Amino acid sequence: MAVVRSTSRLAPSERADHWHDLVSGTFIPLDVDLHERLPSPGTISSDRLGPLQVSVVEAGPQTVSRSARRIAQGGGEYLTVTLQQRGTARLTQDGRQALVRPGTFTCSDAGRPYRREQPDEFRFTAFRVPKQGLGLSDTDLRAVTGTLFHGGRGTSGLVAGYLHRLAEQAAGFDAGTAHRLALTATDLLAVLVRERQGRLDPRAPEAARGMLARVQEYVLSRLGDPGLCPERIAAEHHVSVRYLHKLFRAEGTTVGRWILRERLERCRRELARGSAPAVSAVAQRWGFVSPSHFSRAFRAAYGMSPREWQAYSRSGGARPGED
Repeated sequence: MAVVRSTSRLAPSERADHWHDLVSGTFIPLDVDLHERLPSPGTISSDRLGPLQVSVVEAGPQTVSRSARRIAQGGGEYLTVTLQQRGTARLTQDGRQALVRPGTFTCSDAGRPYRREQPDEFRFTAFRVPKQGLGLSDTDLRAVTGTLFHGGRGTSGLVAGYLHRLAEQAAGFDAGTAHRLALTATDLLAVLVRERQGRLDPRAPEAARGMLARVQEYVLSRLGDPGLCPERIAAEHHVSVRYLHKLFRAEGTTVGRWILRERLERCRRELARGSAPAVSAVAQRWGFVSPSHFSRAFRAAYGMSPREWQAYSRSGGARPGED
């Protein structure tokens, strides 16, 4: 469950000191300089996903900085990945400066000084990531601090989308699932760093897991396309069909079985809604060309035909034929 802390109930004159303690207590020891004479309310909502801390921050104009004095107080073992949702920012670290806008994200290394200026009201989601879990050297991390990642394309788009969904659903995962999802997030970040350095090794375990997540993201966005096939998926990701099959085999399945399972699950959910259209329309929407094939696959997966499932769902749980 998310822990929400705010200065909204304090008088404006009391907010500055409380906000400083709140920011440093949530993240790492930081200096905070508020730019308003009467500070706006600030809110931090934090949750845990295995080793990751996820925090949504909303506040008024301010600058936070990590000085050598603050580094000596602890927290140097973390990397912070910050996804900007509202307002602009300027991140300075390792002699570089990133101009941040909504839809972009940055990485800051708490083991070295940095400065983040927020001249406007803002909202961002920050992931505090233990550097040890990334398997990256300080040299690796220096390649990405003070630089900008775009959240709408390529590997950085995949990372941003994955982290965004993790933050949205963080409170709903059990501990085991949260830990596994956090490991995937760190794998994706490691892939992103190595890709930016131009030395991504596709044979490395984290690269394979990152590629699998990227492939699955691609497939899920195109489930309704009946032409989706291993050859096309492999070509889109510049890998061989053999390597693609190897990625899914490591998960105990095949490309075809995974696509079929995801399509069937979406059909099942849609048919369960009272306003669902005809069975044939639902099947076609999710990429099934043959109604008979869809019906056979659905029965094999769920033990009843699509129409029986639809009737079962609309009757409030009474199986067809039951009083």
